[in-house]
Amino acid sequence: MIKTRTAKFQIGQIVRHRIFSFRGVVFDIDPEFNNTEEWWLSIPEEVRPHKDQPFYHLLAENAESEYVAYVSEQNLLPDDSGEPIRHSQVAEIFIKDKAGGYRPRNSSLN
Repeated sequence: MIKTRTAKFQIGQIVRHRIFSFRGVVFDIDPEFNNTEEWWLSIPEEVRPHKDQPFYHLLAENAESEYVAYVSEQNLLPDDSGEPIRHSQVAEIFIKDKAGGYRPRNSSLN
């Protein structure tokens, strides 16, 4: 049986990948892995994350592009740079608050 954990990061929080140079804002959280087996197996075995941890959907960006990423909790760190996210979909999902953080437009988002 897979035991789920409480998510370390929250919707609207800006995070960065601990290995790869991209960052993003969390827009959804799966309490445990919830993608295809094919996707999971495509990750090299030596760096493949465990499934029994939260996985985060991010509006992500790197120096070259903007995209949606699905990342395990073990591979994320808080991003304290204070830099806004430039992803084109941020304004569709979030409202930027006075402190520079992101708050969901739709309060029914989990």
